[in-house]
Amino acid sequence: MNRQSNTYTVIYSVVLVLLVGVLLSVVYQVLRPKQEENIANDTKRQILAAALITPTSGESIGDLYSEHITDSFLVNDKGDKVDSDVNAFDVNVANEVKKNADQRLLPVFICKTEAGIKYIIPVYGAGLWGPIWGYIAFDSDGDTIYGAYFAHQGETPGLGAEIEKPAFSNQFKGKEIFSNDGAFQSVKVVKNGQEPSEGAYVHAISGGTITSQGVQRMLQNSLEPYTSFFKKLNEGKEQNK
Repeated sequence: MNRQSNTYTVIYSVVLVLLVGVLLSVVYQVLRPKQEENIANDTKRQILAAALITPTSGESIGDLYSEHITDSFLVNDKGDKVDSDVNAFDVNVANEVKKNADQRLLPVFICKTEAGIKYIIPVYGAGLWGPIWGYIAFDSDGDTIYGAYFAHQGETPGLGAEIEKPAFSNQFKGKEIFSNDGAFQSVKVVKNGQEPSEGAYVHAISGGTITSQGVQRMLQNSLEPYTSFFKKLNEGKEQNK
């Protein structure tokens, strides 16, 4: 075949594309288990971070997770455990927060810490440039926040991206999401000088107003469906006194 002909060029290009496609497919299949393991480990790291647990040098995330996360399950908006083919760890929270509260699968992770049992809840919302998400750890009273972890996909460095820094997330420690009369109030994210007279609040990121507002909406939307579950936790604690 004439190597200078158009036919040869087309055949050569097609064969080359097919070979490269097959090679890429093989590489993807070989690397896929490791990629999935890395994604799972990063999620486990985030869950543990909400409970103020971080790995030390040489410590495995998988082992640390197995040691501290003693159980996980799903609840509904009535606070009852539900049976599902989906594991709590595998729930797509981004999809669930778009549903009505009574249709959501609500994951709960139970974490054993030096400060006692904590209940970790995933949260998901929207920032200025993309999705934001995180995990909130609660004390056994179902009201007091023990720790928080936040992450983002594309917020502006030095501005909205500061939600992932401890300077922001540490403000949530000790905040209560219920008012004195038992009503769900979440946690407000406010500018300096605009602190509310009542209710729990933290200070917003300087220069990151829209992202900060996104965090407030995320907490309200993600945590409110757990209201019944939190109250049952509190009732159980009172009965066990």
